[in-house]
Amino acid sequence: MYGSKGVANASNVPGARERSISWIDSNDTLWLFGGYGWNNGSGGFLNDLWKYDGVNWIWVSGNYLENQLGTYGIKGMPNANNVPGDRAESISWIDSNDTLWLFGGYGYDNVTGPDYLNDLWKFDITSELWTWVSGSYSLNQSGTYGTKGVPDANNVPGGRAESVSWIDSNDTLWLFGGYGFDNASLGELNDLWKYDSVNWTWESGYNTKEHQGTYGTKGVADANNVPGSRKGAVSGIDSGGNFWLFGGFGGGSTGVGWLNDLWKYDGANWTWVSGNFLVDQYGTYGTKGVADANNVPGGRFGSVSGIDSGGNFWLFGGQDNSIVILMTYGNMTV
Repeated sequence: MYGSKGVANASNVPGARERSISWIDSNDTLWLFGGYGWNNGSGGFLNDLWKYDGVNWIWVSGNYLENQLGTYGIKGMPNANNVPGDRAESISWIDSNDTLWLFGGYGYDNVTGPDYLNDLWKFDITSELWTWVSGSYSLNQSGTYGTKGVPDANNVPGGRAESVSWIDSNDTLWLFGGYGFDNASLGELNDLWKYDSVNWTWESGYNTKEHQGTYGTKGVADANNVPGSRKGAVSGIDSGGNFWLFGGFGGGSTGVGWLNDLWKYDGANWTWVSGNFLVDQYGTYGTKGVADANNVPGGRFGSVSGIDSGGNFWLFGGQDNSIVILMTYGNMTV
């Protein structure tokens, strides 16, 4: 039930959906965008933006119809007509100014769809205007990697979905992997990028698809370590600024399948922390509520995760033979 755009109403509520993105701002307002699901009567890809103030839902932006094209306008210029096309499986983050950001996903450009996107957008919650910031208005774009570690105005990740992301204390976005385009073709990815609000920089991983992981020694950081290409992983950032990555579907040390490896990235090197370097591993549950060094979740993708104020990494559910669990992995604060 959409009601009138911009008007709170107790009857308003978003339709059921999956693979959406969300943000929580500094006023604890929940923002919800798009996904795949139901609008006001039928189903498809969505680009509706909602906010929830703890009492009522408000339809803020986007369309109440499914499978809508994007309106990009002029790159870098906010406009009341601008809006991302309908999509699912994007990534999202919110910066210290409460600006909402989204990147890519699987959906519609300004002409057709659905397919893989590499457009970067931001939404100002005060003016309630969208701005197209970076990337292309066309689907299925290959990445421009440039030189590893060197920012360049021409650099841009290829179109992709099912990636993971972090935002650090400097409001820098970090983007890892997913399923999409490398420098030429489509597949699982393990490239690590950062975006500093001006330029993209390719930081780690490969500029080609479908690589196995290089695990090294468990618990030891090494410049040669890198997670295998994957989609549908989960991630978080701890109070020490370390990035954490768990599972997904992709490459272990050999083979392709469901992963249960846990990695840490310290801004320079990857460390394999827990889990197996092999794919399709079962979980070891132990006793409910009792921590044990032998406990480990089974391989999975499409889970949800978070890191709490105590440094605990929480993991729920995912897909692999209908496994659904809730688990915490130790204390990751350093």
